[in-house]
Amino acid sequence: MAQLSNTSIMEATMSLFYDMMDTPIGTLTIEADNHHILKILFDWDDIEVRPNALTQKCKTQLREYFEGTRTEFDLPMKFQGTAFQEQVWKALLPVPFGETATYGEQAERINKAKAVRAVGAANGQNKHTIVVPCHRIIGANGSLTGYGGGMHRKKWLLEHEQKIAGKILL
Repeated sequence: MAQLSNTSIMEATMSLFYDMMDTPIGTLTIEADNHHILKILFDWDDIEVRPNALTQKCKTQLREYFEGTRTEFDLPMKFQGTAFQEQVWKALLPVPFGETATYGEQAERINKAKAVRAVGAANGQNKHTIVVPCHRIIGANGSLTGYGGGMHRKKWLLEHEQKIAGKILL
């Protein structure tokens, strides 16, 4: 008779939860387990909505972000990528709301100044859109380059944040 290890039992009982929300720039899909937000992405295929408390908390914080009343997120996230990708994604978190940094500055932040293209590629694999703010990273010349959610969304998000930050600073 086959037996499941403790790890297999935990994996077998772990559930995934999904929720969706409409935003001014498209529909976001949120995926979570019992403890972490796993993904927040635009343009997912239709999913069976099956929310939990964590997806609801995520929706609330995103709604506040879009309303202009939230500038920081407080969500438990689980990164699923290579060690380098996770390092790059964590380096996005300190980029302040309403501000931008360049890919080169992000590469320097992780002590890999020559890895600018690799940093850009890792940003493109970010599965926690908006909350892990890869939209705040721009080209060295100030141009808007690369965003998995589409350039129109990157432009909107940056303008939204700069408008709100301007109100906060007054």
